[in-house]
Amino acid sequence: IYGSLSVEVLPDFADIYIDGQKVGQTPKIMPKILIGEHKVEIRGEGKDPMEQTVTIREGALSSVAGELKEETPKFQNELVFNVNGVQFTMKRVEGGTFLMGASDGNYYDEKPAHSVILDSYYIGVTEVTQALWQAVMGSNTSCFKGDNLPVDGVSWDDCQKFIQKLNQLTGQTFSLPTEAQWEFAARGGNLSKGYKYSGSNDLNSVAWYYSNSKNKTHPVAQKQPNELGLYDMSGNVYEWCQDWYDSSYYSSSPQHNPVGPSSGYYRTYRGGSCFHGAQNCDVFVRYYTHSSNWNSDFGFRLALVPSY
Repeated sequence: IYGSLSVEVLPDFADIYIDGQKVGQTPKIMPKILIGEHKVEIRGEGKDPMEQTVTIREGALSSVAGELKEETPKFQNELVFNVNGVQFTMKRVEGGTFLMGASDGNYYDEKPAHSVILDSYYIGVTEVTQALWQAVMGSNTSCFKGDNLPVDGVSWDDCQKFIQKLNQLTGQTFSLPTEAQWEFAARGGNLSKGYKYSGSNDLNSVAWYYSNSKNKTHPVAQKQPNELGLYDMSGNVYEWCQDWYDSSYYSSSPQHNPVGPSSGYYRTYRGGSCFHGAQNCDVFVRYYTHSSNWNSDFGFRLALVPSY
């Protein structure tokens, strides 16, 4: 009624479990195992576990052999960073498929609506604040002043300088979001309820725009967040995206992780601002200008694709 089992799985001293009970460490020969099927699991620190169903036959030696693989990094729901005493949070956006662009209405750059598939990534819970900009750059040239206000008056080129310094300070690979990443997040990702604006069909509840802003920016995260817990993706300040602009790009865009044209003259930005009306705050509306241009309602938020 017994057989035996040999477990030779690297690394040595990994824990062996049979049917949920720990029975020793690798390598190990167990001469008296009841015949029948058994679930064998090998667990090692910093390694992905190995599971295998083994059939023990009377008087026979069965074996489990192999090597545990390095543990697969796990996407956390949020990543919190601290730079020179200023904390900011990146929210996980789980990968998915969505319809990007506009399918009706008097839009040009936003057509045709097309299916896009994105891998998972992180995006800033808020726009980059003046406190974070100051912590990274050592100065603050925003037009409206306040630590918890979004940084403003920045060009696309300025954003790249900030991101380069931030990456040096953190060892991360922050970037501007692509247009696809920005729009998917603004729509609420896989939790989207199909709102016109980011988080609601009632713009007043989620955005600072011409009708309620008194022509100035406001502290981040004062309005309601969207389905993913992201603030101010409609209104407050326009947000730069990484992509070059091409009016016809949507007609030829790759479906999987599009990053925009390979070259161009203008860069894109999204989201509407405190100076402009409701039509500018739609989640799909695109804007563009030269990378060196700036305005007092130009800001940005960060994106991060983990390097694993």
